[in-house]
Amino acid sequence: MQYLTDQARVFRARAAAHAMPLDSAARQPRAMFISCSDARLVPGLLTAARPGDLFELRTYGGLIPPYDEKAPTAESRTIEYAVNELNVSAIIVCGHSRCDVVTAAMLDNLAIAGVTGSDGEAAPLAGDVTAADHWHVLSQLDALSDHPCVAPRLADRSLHLHAWFHDIDTGATLAHHARANTFLPL
Repeated sequence: MQYLTDQARVFRARAAAHAMPLDSAARQPRAMFISCSDARLVPGLLTAARPGDLFELRTYGGLIPPYDEKAPTAESRTIEYAVNELNVSAIIVCGHSRCDVVTAAMLDNLAIAGVTGSDGEAAPLAGDVTAADHWHVLSQLDALSDHPCVAPRLADRSLHLHAWFHDIDTGATLAHHARANTFLPL
């Protein structure tokens, strides 16, 4: 904790050394970045963003709940603010490898299906876990596109959605290409 405290104390000096503006007057983010709250995924570091470049929404597993007009969530209100008030032109939904949320969902599905290991405990994950990670990102992108503030902006092409996947182990970031229906390096 001391390291974080020390870094917060010298932030203004670091910002000045890198000519980073700290004023709130220039508040037009380049994009909204929705990702998991996992500490290994750092959107600003990944994109070399400067203050004001990204409007971030970080949630458990990068989950975007379905829109519900009668019970709006903090996530839906944050998305509405980015789209309607900040007028972002791009939203990036970024997942990552070794995501605990995806792993838990896979283990739950195995348990529901009655698949267990030889010792009767949870079966070990086998197969292409990366495919499940990719599917998770695309599922969140689908949930995002159903938000009423997003759909009209997609229709008039003033908003673009992007699905990214960051590999924690290699540092590579991939983007989904709809025509190829695959994730390819940025």
